Amino acid sequence: MPFKSQAQRRKFAELLLKGEISNQTFEEWNRETGSAKLPERVKPKAKSAAKRRTTSKAKRRSTSKTTGRGRSKAKRRGISKAKRRTTAKKAKRK
Repeated sequence: MPFKSQAQRRKFAELLLKGEISNQTFEEWNRETGSAKLPERVKPKAKSAAKRRTTSKAKRRSTSKTTGRGRSKAKRRGISKAKRRTTAKKAKRK
């Protein structure tokens, strides 16, 4: 694997002198790099801003805690409030 910067090349040379890497490893990296002009240091890539995912309105509604409990059956069917009251009174009379 080639060196990416001069600083990395110096670090490997230091490790070679300390005996932490073999001469063969250093030479392999050096050979693969060749005579390429390397930057002094390589900056880490900037992280892109995370894009916020938008979900459809129906999907958001289905994941809410009140799914199925928020509205009564009559409301879901579209029966008016007055009609519900009269229906409730009739049920009480029976």
